[in-house]
Amino acid sequence: MNELSDFEEMYLKRMFEIHSERPSAIVKTSMLADSMGVSDASTTEMIQRLAGRDLVTYIPYKGSRLTAEGFAIAGKIKRRQLLLELLLTDVIGFEGDVNSIACEMEHAVNDELEASIDKLLGYPEYNHLGEKVPQISRQFEPDIISPLLPISNMPEGSSGVVELIALTGQDIKTLENQNISIGVNITKTHSSTNVSGSPYLFSEDLAKRILVRLEG
Repeated sequence: MNELSDFEEMYLKRMFEIHSERPSAIVKTSMLADSMGVSDASTTEMIQRLAGRDLVTYIPYKGSRLTAEGFAIAGKIKRRQLLLELLLTDVIGFEGDVNSIACEMEHAVNDELEASIDKLLGYPEYNHLGEKVPQISRQFEPDIISPLLPISNMPEGSSGVVELIALTGQDIKTLENQNISIGVNITKTHSSTNVSGSPYLFSEDLAKRILVRLEG
C-alpha cells in the first residue's frame, strides 16, 4: 500500500465507502467525480490507472468496482481513518475538524502504528459517531513491544520516542523549529519533561497531541 499516492488511496477509500452503502452497485464515474470534487475526465484517468494495477475493474461508459485486492486495501485505509478519529477524540481530546485531520494523517500510518493504535483503543468496532470500523485483515498483536502514550500520560521516570504528532501545517513546522519532531527522545521526570535531554514546558493541549512509544 506504500506504493500508492495519497490521492490514489483517497479514490479507493471513497469507492469503499460507496460500496459499503450499496455493495452490489457499480460506482458511476460521475458519482465518484462529484464525491472527489474533480472532473469526470480526471476520475476516468485515475480509474484506468487503478485498473491497470488490478485494484479496480473498469467498465467503460458504466463505471467501476473494486477488485478483491482493491477492497482489502481500501478497507485498511478506511480503518486507519476511523482509528485516528477515535485517537483524536478519546485519547487526545481534539475538538477541531476530526474527520479532516484524520484523513490527512491516515496516509502516514504504517501497519505497526495501526496495530498499536488499535490496541491502545481496545480494538474498537465503531468510531465516536457509530460508524463501523472495518475488520479487513485486522492484525491483533498481544505482544507489541511497548505502549504508545500521549506525553501527558507518560509515567514519571519513563522515556520514549515521538511516533505521532496530531497537528498539521504551521503547527508542525513550529514544533520542528523547536527540535520537536518524529523520532526525538522524550523523558519524564518528577519535575520536568525533557526533549533530547533539555527541559521543555508543554501546554496541556500539546501534551495530549504528541504520542510517544515508551522504551523498555
